[in-house]
Amino acid sequence: MHFTSDRRNGDLIEREFVLGEIPGVLWAPARASSPVPLILLGHPGGLNRMLPRLAARAEAAAAQGFASVAIELPGAGDRPASASATRARADLQRAIAAGGRPSEEVIDRLVLPLVEQAVPEWQATLDALLELPGFGGPVGLSGGVVAMGVRLALVDPRIAAAVLFAGSYVPRSIIEEARRVTIPLHVLLQWDDEGNDRQLALDLFDAFGSTEKQLIANMGGHTGVPRHAGEDASGFFARHLVRAC
Repeated sequence: MHFTSDRRNGDLIEREFVLGEIPGVLWAPARASSPVPLILLGHPGGLNRMLPRLAARAEAAAAQGFASVAIELPGAGDRPASASATRARADLQRAIAAGGRPSEEVIDRLVLPLVEQAVPEWQATLDALLELPGFGGPVGLSGGVVAMGVRLALVDPRIAAAVLFAGSYVPRSIIEEARRVTIPLHVLLQWDDEGNDRQLALDLFDAFGSTEKQLIANMGGHTGVPRHAGEDASGFFARHLVRAC
């Protein structure tokens, strides 16, 4: 991991880095006196475009004493695009525009290769960060592509709790994997999300094997998430990451 910038904004230290070919940003409380929990900030891709929103989430986490990190997704930002993913995304968008539901084959072609590549990249990022002084876990997962979050929560025992955003299509194989996810979960759903299959989101929530899971549904479209939803998610991490320390 090679850090390329280091700047302080109030009580938040922001450091850009590169891990191999993967760019990322690390935010940490400026006044942390002991190893702090770490939250993985997921997003839909385009790290530079998402930075203002991610920094706001990181600032809220730092107020609770947590560090946060985000990395660029495969094929997004300046990373090489995948021709097969581009074709699958076009097929999905055509199906939605025609008023239909994308086929499971199209969803698999778009989502599963992303999950297979991105999850090991997140794990490599965790490996590198947890070797640095000041980061001792536990680790929380917040948002991003929900199928990726399911896989990461399943395969990495360092993830102690997760906030998942039910706002993207999920392969049926990932729903089957969700049955083996047992960590505490806080799932957010926009009830009228024009780009979300509501029933699929409900099926995913029902499949999770966690004994502690909650689904918070709010009226409105994809960009209409109410402010208090973020506050509720912060409270969830405050309970579970601090308790796990």
